[in-house]
Parts: sequence; structure tokens; C-alpha cells
Amino acid sequence: MPKPASPSSASPPPAAAIAPLVRPRIRVLRGADVALGPGKVALLAAIAEHDCLTAAAESLGMSYMRAWRLVQTMNACFREPLVASRRGGKRHGGASLTDTGRRVLALYRQMEQASVDAIAATWDELRAYLG
Repeated sequence: MPKPASPSSASPPPAAAIAPLVRPRIRVLRGADVALGPGKVALLAAIAEHDCLTAAAESLGMSYMRAWRLVQTMNACFREPLVASRRGGKRHGGASLTDTGRRVLALYRQMEQASVDAIAATWDELRAYLG
């Protein structure tokens, strides 16, 4: 009886089975700092979901210190902080988006959608060339 193939030795799906996708990557720069980009936006969304920087970082496979540094950079780049943190207490503190943080996250998502909409016709044409 033949041994079943392991997932790592299985052949990749045929190209036709993989749906092509276009994903614009927007970065907002403030001087040499990346004030906002896909990773920072993912962190903001995770903070909004978990109300905790530790849990947000873990959900993204990121260390707490990396997440904290990203939050510090974002907060320093904007006129008002995007993330407010709470220390200690019964629940061991937490982090949440400020009103500005929620608005910035929403505006970034709007920019992403607008960029997808703007390239839609060209993307349809290019996609026809993909295998």
C-alpha cells in the first residue's frame, strides 16, 4: 500500500486554482518615519479588537516590544496619539484606540479601497495575462 504524501511533499495547486489578487500597499511617511503602513494598520485593528497590546501583538505573531515600538512611532508621528495605554490594575492594563486612532484607521481603509477602485480596469486587463 503506498504511503500518503505529506503536506510538505504535495505538489502545489495548479496555477488556475490560485485566484490572482492585487493588493496595493500604502505607506504614509513623516520624514524618515513610516507613520502608517500595512503592518501598523494591522496592529491598530488588532488593538481595537483585543483592547490589549499584548493580545494584539500575539494575534499578529509579533513580540510585545515590537508592537510597543510601532505604537510609539505612530503616536509620535500624529498630532494626537492613536493608541492610549493603561497600566496595571486588576486587568493588568490595556491599550485602546483613541478617537483619532479610530478615525485614522477608517481613513486608511478608505484610501486602500480607493486605490483598488482606481486600478480596477487596469487590473482586469493585467489579470488576463496571468496563468
